[in-house]
Amino acid sequence: MKLNTKQTVLIGLSFASILAFWQFYDQMIPVILENHFGCSTLLTNAVMAIDNVLAVFMLPLFGSISDRTSTRLGKRTPYILFGTFAAVALMIVMALLTEQKSFPAFFVCLLLLLVTMSVYRSPAVAYMPDVTPKPLRSKGNAVINLVGYVGGIFTTIVMTFLVTSEKSEDGTIVYNSFIPIFMTVAVFMLVTVLIMVFTLNENKIVRSAGVDRDDPPEEKGEGGPKLDKAVLRSLIFILLSVFLWFTAYNGVTTSFSRYFENRFGVDAGGSSLYLTVATIAAIASFVPLGIISSKLGRKKTILIGVAVMTLCYGAIFFLRSTGVIMYIVFAVVGIGWAGINVNSFPMVVEMCRSSDVGRYTGYYYAFSMAAQIFTPLLSGLLITKLGYNILFPYAVVFSALSFVTMLLVKHGDSKPVEKKSVLEHFDVDAD
Repeated sequence: MKLNTKQTVLIGLSFASILAFWQFYDQMIPVILENHFGCSTLLTNAVMAIDNVLAVFMLPLFGSISDRTSTRLGKRTPYILFGTFAAVALMIVMALLTEQKSFPAFFVCLLLLLVTMSVYRSPAVAYMPDVTPKPLRSKGNAVINLVGYVGGIFTTIVMTFLVTSEKSEDGTIVYNSFIPIFMTVAVFMLVTVLIMVFTLNENKIVRSAGVDRDDPPEEKGEGGPKLDKAVLRSLIFILLSVFLWFTAYNGVTTSFSRYFENRFGVDAGGSSLYLTVATIAAIASFVPLGIISSKLGRKKTILIGVAVMTLCYGAIFFLRSTGVIMYIVFAVVGIGWAGINVNSFPMVVEMCRSSDVGRYTGYYYAFSMAAQIFTPLLSGLLITKLGYNILFPYAVVFSALSFVTMLLVKHGDSKPVEKKSVLEHFDVDAD
């Protein structure tokens, strides 16, 4: 049994499209709302939490609906294709609205865009397992994650060149047209998805794959049919840890571009370089971290990752200028975050039976999404009252708390299993 790598790469193009959008959304929309439309930090962060609220409800809904869909294009492709068309059209309209500075219309389009992205995200995630035999899904997940990261890196790189600004007489940053970055990301999304649709026939490859969607449950996990108290306690503490480190990390990413504007006078195009470095470092460290975790264990690797992240948040607070040291710190941030994500999701599903993996996956995403709803609001409130200097101390506190809760996790750290190929070390959470 061998993974069809070319086919999986093509499926991964939908992930590249999605991650290109979310990188753009996380970096540019806060700048547009606060700098261009004059929204308060609290209002901006509240808007930035909307996508996570929608995701909690809409991702399971449309995943389930697509399961019951049967069309000439397949089950997943119609949602991916038409969702992308709608998203691209809305992005073009939003680009034009930034020129007119029409905030009410821009906000309505933004809400529609977030709904659209929620409609096709789950079908895109489900496509790969539909056509990949269960033993090969780790390799498949590795491939689509790597392809997906190409989309995120593409956006951060083009932002460096297309997001330009000038300083006004009072020293504030005034951005030039946002149309180039909107249009470039929209074209990338459309082209990648069209390549996938025109090169793959979903119905045909599902039939040829011969995948049994009703695989019988395998051996019981640690918790058996019902978790005993010790395993349940570990599950609760690791889910709390997920909530806490996402609270720290997403608190930083939500206000990142505006922090650099206020602290260092660097615009969003310039600050995006630091996230590019962090992303590249994370990608480069997946294989080494997979090897390290097989030696040290998942829990120890996570604890090291959390400790590294906490120290880096503290270091950034004390840095007084940008430069080489800042790049080094963000590279280490990327490595630490990769160390956490490589191991945390597998620890959660290790505690359940194979037949319950979907439900436990839901637990994992519920806590990570809840953090992403909570942290923009709390961090925005603190920034409004105390200023942007509070951002990284805020991250230090929640990251340190996740270290404490992670120490209390006693289950989910399975015995190391030798990987059959280096690709399996890349099997990480895609969110």
